[in-house]
Amino acid sequence: MFALHLPILEKLLRPMIVYLFLIGFLRLFGKRELAQLNPFDLVVLLSLSNTVQNAMIGDDNSVTGGIIGAFALLAINWLLTLTLFKSPKLDRIVEGTETVLIRRGVVDEAAMKKEALTDLELKSVIHKQGLNNYSEVEKCVLEPNGTFYVEAMSPSSDDAQRKEVLELVRTLSTEVRELKVLLAARG
Repeated sequence: MFALHLPILEKLLRPMIVYLFLIGFLRLFGKRELAQLNPFDLVVLLSLSNTVQNAMIGDDNSVTGGIIGAFALLAINWLLTLTLFKSPKLDRIVEGTETVLIRRGVVDEAAMKKEALTDLELKSVIHKQGLNNYSEVEKCVLEPNGTFYVEAMSPSSDDAQRKEVLELVRTLSTEVRELKVLLAARG
């Protein structure tokens, strides 16, 4: 149960190598793999974990081997995170850059195609933010980590002026009511 069937160094290196290759493959195949997990993506991720399992642990099914493998995975993740934190330039290379999908209500079809996002998926993203149409979106960005940032259009200058006039009318109405009360009290 605790006897190791492989050398400790091999038990440490196997998960680290697989981890680095998986990071590279996920980066290569795009942010969409991280964005919205549809049933197909979930099946791929579950199958992927099963596929790389033996590459990570080899022929060793011992508890000690599992603990060493888990330690190796956590250690390489911690080291990579620390390295990327200390080197923003390397972080941009590994993580990638954001992709602007909508700007001022106009969808960037080339960006959608690059990220393999359908119109239906993008509409779902803006609907989750309470927006109905692309014309209501100032900016929609797919971040390197797979999350979406959606910014609604700010009100137009006509809307802002209309709001200001309404506020002034409300203020004047309140003042007129107060004057009526004062006049009624005097007379």
